[in-house]
Amino acid sequence: MTGAYADARLARAPHEIEAALMRIAARLGVGADPGRGADATLDRWEAAVVKALDGARGHALVVAGPNVSPAGRVLAHALTQRLNGPLAFIEPVERSPLDHGASIAALADDLRAGRVDTLLMLDANPAYDAPADLDFAALLQRVPLAAHLGLYRDETARAAGWHLPMAHCYEAWSDARAHDGTASIVQPLIAPLYGGRSAHEILALLDGAGTRNGHALVRATWGGEDAAWRDSLRRGSVAGSAAHPVAVPGARPPGPMPVPAAPPLVALFAPDPAVDGGAFANNAWLQELPRPLTSLTWDNAALIGPATAQRLGLADGAVARLRVEGRTVDAPVLVVAGQAEGVVTLPLGYGRRAAGGVGEGVGFDAYRLRTRVALPALTVERTGRTHALVVRQKEVDMQGRDPVHIRELARERPAQASMYPEREYKDYKWGMAIDLNACIGCAACTIACQAENNIPVVGKEEVARGRSMHWIRVDRYVAGPRTLFQPVPCMHCEHAPCEEVCPVGATMHDSEGLNVQVYNRCIGTRFCSNNCPYKVRRFNFLQYANQQVESLKALQNPEVTVRRRGVMEKCSYCLQRITRARIEAEKAGRRIRDGEMVTACQAVCPTRAIRFGDLNDPASDVVAAKASPLDYHLLEELNTRPRTSYLRRVLNPDPELE
Repeated sequence: MTGAYADARLARAPHEIEAALMRIAARLGVGADPGRGADATLDRWEAAVVKALDGARGHALVVAGPNVSPAGRVLAHALTQRLNGPLAFIEPVERSPLDHGASIAALADDLRAGRVDTLLMLDANPAYDAPADLDFAALLQRVPLAAHLGLYRDETARAAGWHLPMAHCYEAWSDARAHDGTASIVQPLIAPLYGGRSAHEILALLDGAGTRNGHALVRATWGGEDAAWRDSLRRGSVAGSAAHPVAVPGARPPGPMPVPAAPPLVALFAPDPAVDGGAFANNAWLQELPRPLTSLTWDNAALIGPATAQRLGLADGAVARLRVEGRTVDAPVLVVAGQAEGVVTLPLGYGRRAAGGVGEGVGFDAYRLRTRVALPALTVERTGRTHALVVRQKEVDMQGRDPVHIRELARERPAQASMYPEREYKDYKWGMAIDLNACIGCAACTIACQAENNIPVVGKEEVARGRSMHWIRVDRYVAGPRTLFQPVPCMHCEHAPCEEVCPVGATMHDSEGLNVQVYNRCIGTRFCSNNCPYKVRRFNFLQYANQQVESLKALQNPEVTVRRRGVMEKCSYCLQRITRARIEAEKAGRRIRDGEMVTACQAVCPTRAIRFGDLNDPASDVVAAKASPLDYHLLEELNTRPRTSYLRRVLNPDPELE
């Protein structure tokens, strides 16, 4: 997503990136010069990057990604220091940093040699995700006493002799550290439902500590005086616990680094954007969430670039046999524009054998190919078989309509005539502005909306039929070398086409300008959906909401109606939150203040791309956003006068890097 958002980007294999870093650093006087590259395009790119970095001394940062070697990271730090980049160092957040790959390999050696008689695994699943060359699941059978503490009876729990139910983070006292080292006290929100124990309590039991109470253990670590403990609970963090800046001597650039050999194909393993490394594979919300760069749902696929796919004779959905060091996995292929050629990205977290009713057997297990070798050589063979991949958005070309406006500033919009009567809103008038310069396409808004508004999952087969129920989707467009993202909720049109065709008045305007849906009036004609130019209405073709499983009822928001089959639904601007904010304001005898009413999508947006508020309040944040010359309406020519508007995407391309 960083590359998709960047003004300039060049996709290359990891070994080519590291070689380019060495050449760029050498041109800026850091490290040894490995000589020119063989690629003329890469040479031009590097020269332009050197010029841009040199001209931005004091403001430039060089960031090394996760696939850069330790020597490459040292070189990146040395280069940033040479450029006087605005970079400060702090103490390591991890208290005991170690090489986890070497650590688990040493444990595997001890297991293989019979030197371990008791093994306790705390909230980990090495039988599934440990390097394949360790064969960890088989080694567990050699341990006299293997116990697993976890939320689920996963692959490791089934391979171990004992499984201990772990208390969920909502049920237990614990602590955590933020990226800057700040310690946070984790307080339980509910009493334990299934008698689980936290990791702290299990370790205290084995250690023979005087107390096995989670609260007492956390208090003993962070408590101090009573006043300090109460302050930590009130604040949610421990005062003064942030890591302190440390002075780091100038990084000495490494000696001559060998330029790695280029295998024909490289396997690159990456956590899935939704289910991560497999921990969330049984979460149906995340399985159905379209992935940011592919729109793929309910599956993973081997991602390859267009030229590599053509060379191998592969297309979307073709099943290929992937081979790494004698290990094979059959996986469907998905061709992705912008993917580095010569690299096959294998998303982790799928192919679970003990995930639960949702995640079990979904996708292929890329862990079976992942060994301790960082970037292994890969061979790909065609099998002649195909697999049905479900991609929510198949068309990524804007076809000349430019739903995402870029570059040019908006001219003053002339008022368009309309036959609709004008409405006056004397109280509140709600509106939303979405900044396309801030949206990174992460789809956190989609999941937050789903959790807040009891939006059901429909499953792979229904998504394939175009029946996904998300109230806010994130559209993805490819414009030349760039990927553009656009969240699309209901526009809450002032002149709403949906309202004119509903025969029973199930969709209508309320007194504050919201386009609301009255569920108990809806008879399911779907005329409103046909007449909506933004295609943001969702119809319950089947009984998608699960009302049979008792434990699922606890995840539903009691302030939002659970819809049934035959009913249309859509974004409501979180009407229940507006109502709650109004009640609290009326109790205090005042209006709702700007910032008190926050929609679910707005609350989780990590870049503050979504702004919401009262358009009748001239000092509100949303009014300021809509006053920007970048503001525009989607499909403005239709004169629907949406309450949701967008801020144009402004690009800052470097002509030498284009």
